[in-house]
Amino acid sequence: MNEPTRADAVADPASPYALRKLASIALDALADGAAARGGPLPAGGPEQVAARTRALCTPVLPEEGVGAADALYDVARAAAEGAADPSDPHCVAHLHCPPLAVAAAADLVASALNPSMDSWDQAPAAAVIEAEVTAALARLVYPHHPAPDAVITSGGTESNLVALLLGRERARATGARTVQVLVGANAHHSVRRAAWMLGLPTPLVVDCPGGRMSPAALDRALVECAGPALVVATAGTTDEGLIDPLPEIAEVARFHGAELHVDAAYGGPLLFSDTLAPRLAGIEHAVSVTYDLHKLGWQPVAAGVLAVADAQVLEPLALTADYLNADDDTEAGLPDLLGRSIRTSRRPDVLKIATTLRALGRRGLGATVEHCVRTAADVARAVDAHPALRRRPGDVGISTVLFRPAAADALPDADGDELVAAVRRDLLAEGRAVLGRATVADGDGRQRLWLKVTLLHPSTTGDDLAPLLDLIAEQAERLAPASMAA
Repeated sequence: MNEPTRADAVADPASPYALRKLASIALDALADGAAARGGPLPAGGPEQVAARTRALCTPVLPEEGVGAADALYDVARAAAEGAADPSDPHCVAHLHCPPLAVAAAADLVASALNPSMDSWDQAPAAAVIEAEVTAALARLVYPHHPAPDAVITSGGTESNLVALLLGRERARATGARTVQVLVGANAHHSVRRAAWMLGLPTPLVVDCPGGRMSPAALDRALVECAGPALVVATAGTTDEGLIDPLPEIAEVARFHGAELHVDAAYGGPLLFSDTLAPRLAGIEHAVSVTYDLHKLGWQPVAAGVLAVADAQVLEPLALTADYLNADDDTEAGLPDLLGRSIRTSRRPDVLKIATTLRALGRRGLGATVEHCVRTAADVARAVDAHPALRRRPGDVGISTVLFRPAAADALPDADGDELVAAVRRDLLAEGRAVLGRATVADGDGRQRLWLKVTLLHPSTTGDDLAPLLDLIAEQAERLAPASMAA
């Protein structure tokens, strides 16, 4: 193989010819690293992983460089060997999807071209692609609104921050000093953090019996709320994948003159599916909606979206910086990109999104979302049928299933939770499974620790996950107290 020289790496780092050679090296390193890892996670825990990683790619700042080929192979091999691999059926802990190959390839294009999405003269074509994509993603949420819009963000945290920022500015436009945010006890932590960052009053927390926001509790909270209010509902909770009763919440908010924002970072892509979209009925009443495509959209991080019912909602983001969007340039017809984000320099994350949307189409994406939802239902049934496991009572939330070893229920609460935690940590240390954890109420109302699987793989089936359930049961039996095993 003709390896790139140091001159290649310095003089022409992003040329298609240099990239073609380097891409081959990177792919070899990814394959070699995955083979060395041999499972969903590197074995040995933090200390052993750190030692192996350092052995492969340090020093990171040598006095003399090792050259592009060796440096790329070493770092890529170390990263792959030490990765948690979301494409492995036993890697199911988080809202951490395996990216589609077509999206990953498009991300390479974005990195090679490196357009910065803060002025038209840095991103002429990317700006057009972003405008087309955001228009399509806005219509997905607001198909009957005359002028919806969307912006691309780094994910749910940024989307929720911008949503609260815009809500604050709308409140100020009415003469109010601020806006009062109301969130469910089930809300993502980013909402409370956004309120803190923006100097808003501490959000009022609304009860969520059974994991979903109570419209009656929201009604009581809004009665006590003076001034402008912004209700934040959740469509796909992190722990359970549950969806708040959006139509009822929207009606309560409307009755009290409050606005509604929906954090659908997890659940928003259900809108791609004709079958599943009705689960989000009522979302169209929100003034803004968060959803991520690096969850149920199979994009490399980051690929967030904030959709708004009316493009005018985004006007407070407008900003003029003479070197980026001078007034005379804008008047002459150069598009103004600076008001499309709270960031200045910004990657063209839209390129991978556009490629995926065009490759799969709405029906293809919808079918893939449906597959994940079906797989979760299959896993739930398998847990219910497994003699050594018990599922948390209730419906499956989107593609998340909570369960625990039945052996844990034979122990006092604290000891049972300790067994659940030990099963998870031991499988992590052995590199055999990446399971999530969630502390939520059981059917009797008591808080218990559960194992969590979040199923985002576009082709893994319930049958593929049956060995994981057996593995968990075996691990629990091995770790259970000897007196109980007897």
